[in-house]
Amino acid sequence: MSTLKIKNVTVGEGIPKIIVPLVGTTEEQIISEAALVKELAPDVVEWRVDLYEYVENTEAVNNLLQKLRSIFTEELILFTFRSHKEGGNKEISDAYYVELNQKAIQTQYIDLVDIELFNEESNVRAILTTAKENDVFVIMSNHDFYKTPAKDEIVSRLQKMKEYGADIPKIAVMPASVDDVITLIDATNTMKTQYPETPIITMSMGGKGVISRLAGEVFGSAFTFGAGKEASAPGQIPVAQLRLVLEILHKSM
Repeated sequence: MSTLKIKNVTVGEGIPKIIVPLVGTTEEQIISEAALVKELAPDVVEWRVDLYEYVENTEAVNNLLQKLRSIFTEELILFTFRSHKEGGNKEISDAYYVELNQKAIQTQYIDLVDIELFNEESNVRAILTTAKENDVFVIMSNHDFYKTPAKDEIVSRLQKMKEYGADIPKIAVMPASVDDVITLIDATNTMKTQYPETPIITMSMGGKGVISRLAGEVFGSAFTFGAGKEASAPGQIPVAQLRLVLEILHKSM
């Protein structure tokens, strides 16, 4: 798999990089949570801004981003508004989704931005353009909390993200069976072996899919998510446990 250098983090080699979400709703909660997460030493901190009580106020969002940047001076910051249709906390207009992401990018307090694949193409490209202009890396994502698509469909969605110009395609799916977990892992391995030009993130959610969060170095997922104060998606495990297992697997390879 090709590698990607983002500041001091090399994505796509060695142990999958650990992303820890901030999931507080108030500024006080988020800052307190940030102090806890800082102690966990993640590679990336994801601010799930859709959970923030003042998410519809870009000035409040960007002021809090500045405070988070002062805390996370070394760690990468990923800015994510997860839409309601993909498991997020809030519905906003398409226009505001673009504005929110563009203004966050333009602060240059963030290193990565999450753009959901299933938006109007013009909106996706508008945010992508702003990100490229400001040297912010793009994780393009898709989340299916109801099922695991067929392998070919998973690969197709990841390929579509690459075609858009995403730096890191991401997909998360929900398994109904062990076969579904194998489907996700098989698709991940296909991307790694047949389309290695871009690092990817894949995961099978929930208890059945935990193995996919642990075995990324084997099958080709460059990042994995660990729970800090709280999990942001089903199946996330605490960072300390996650790091221990990742290191055990790494040493055996």
